[in-house]
Amino acid sequence: MSKNYPSSDRAGETSHELNLLADVLVIGGSLAGSWAAYTARAAGADVVVVEKGYLGTAGVVAAASCGGRHILPDDHEQRHRTIYQQHDIACSLDDVAFIERVYDECYRVGKKLQALGFTPGGAGPNNLTSFPGPYSMNFLRNLLLRSGVRILDNSPALELLTNEGVVSGAAGVNRVTGVSWSVRAGAVILATGGNAFRSGAMGTNGSTGDGYLMAAEVGASFTGMEYSGHYGIAPINSSCTKGFWYSSATFFDARGQELPINGWAAVPTVAKAILETGAAFAQITKPNPLVVRGGTTAFHVYCKRVGLDPAKEKFQIELLYEGTVRAVGGLPVDDAGATDVPGLFAVGDVTDRTKLAGAAMSGAGPAIAWCLASGEWTGKSAAASATGRRRDALSGILEANGRVGLRPSHGNGQPLGHSEITKSVQDEILPLGKNCFRHESTLRHSLTRLDGLWASSRAGLRGGDARELLKAREAAALIASGRWIYEAALSRTETRGLHRRIDHRESDPSQLHRIRVGGFDQVWTDTAPIADTSMHKSAEHKQPAGAAS
Repeated sequence: MSKNYPSSDRAGETSHELNLLADVLVIGGSLAGSWAAYTARAAGADVVVVEKGYLGTAGVVAAASCGGRHILPDDHEQRHRTIYQQHDIACSLDDVAFIERVYDECYRVGKKLQALGFTPGGAGPNNLTSFPGPYSMNFLRNLLLRSGVRILDNSPALELLTNEGVVSGAAGVNRVTGVSWSVRAGAVILATGGNAFRSGAMGTNGSTGDGYLMAAEVGASFTGMEYSGHYGIAPINSSCTKGFWYSSATFFDARGQELPINGWAAVPTVAKAILETGAAFAQITKPNPLVVRGGTTAFHVYCKRVGLDPAKEKFQIELLYEGTVRAVGGLPVDDAGATDVPGLFAVGDVTDRTKLAGAAMSGAGPAIAWCLASGEWTGKSAAASATGRRRDALSGILEANGRVGLRPSHGNGQPLGHSEITKSVQDEILPLGKNCFRHESTLRHSLTRLDGLWASSRAGLRGGDARELLKAREAAALIASGRWIYEAALSRTETRGLHRRIDHRESDPSQLHRIRVGGFDQVWTDTAPIADTSMHKSAEHKQPAGAAS
């Protein structure tokens, strides 16, 4: 335990070095979190944002240009095309009415941003919600500061605080100064993103499942976690999983055989080529004007760095795991962004997005649209919820719910190293033969290893200084996320979208349901009808706040 971080699981009003009070606390400062914070502030709430890094550089949007899908109000052909763009690959899990509502809201937020002075990444109505990299997040940072939102940079949240089961704030530490902090709030919004398991994919290094871990510690569950077998295509030894170049490329296996598919749909084909022939390659054979003009900046930087002319020579590619960052699984939320835990809301990639993208990838257009729409709705509803809570509910002693990696059950035992744990988890999650293509035997073998890591980490994983404390909690989140993903994958005995079972290669119409997963020492799964959009846990699975099993 960091010398500056309280070891007690009871949090007093002055127990941390910095103690703040707010109406709404937002944990995470990428696109969804920033817009939720602004919306809550515009609704009259006193807002604090805590960000693991520096708000303005966090997340995929800051690392790469991204565009959201929105609906033009007077273009019926564009409306229909946009709503149904991914319907055929959603595997009957999407909700068309919900998609229309999200894309309509994305358009309204885009117009609002433009009125605030934001310049989209291109002219014309189709580029209204195009976000040109670092400029976009810098604009949002300045917008938050001008509106009076308080920002705590380099200040990861380590745990949620509760009052009789109601989420009432969070606590963490500044990873640079080591100063411990707590923020008591009438509502807490998780905007921590998904989990890419430190694969190296662009913009995902901070996405380690922290929000999943904290939410589960106060009793939350997850849905859609089995639809997580997504990998991004990248030139070898680069992080560049983003860009238009995929659809302009032809892919080849190591024998020089041309692969039949390009674009995102080629991921399983490329994976098969790598597994069966040892490598895969690409060449830009169908130039897109955006690629030619350098619109995919990271790809062109890579080509310049290695001296590559991608239109004249083949280059080796690899697959980097993007997990739930660009897939769909996460916390289920209602139309107001509320989770099934009182006081806790969630936005963006930390939530379940199967209603939006089904069993397919949510990344790029749908994900950006959801970040904006969920931020708009949740910011308003969290502000309304918070201002209705009495301030005395936030006073006195609160329960601090962090456990594994923060308060090990054998506090005086031999400490475990987070680096070794992270590597062990990656060995079970990142390989194509384990996660891109799944089989009962490999799932069970990986779960046995992950269960063992969880048991030993619960007993002995802990940090030292502030940075070590953060790394320990991230390692715990990696283990927990991996177990939830694989338990859900084991429960779905079919192939559907990003969930590929080589021992069950066909889709099973009888399994058109949602799988819920949760728990720690004993991970549980159950099913719910696809029409159950709230996905709140049944009473028999509800854990008391702070439970670790």
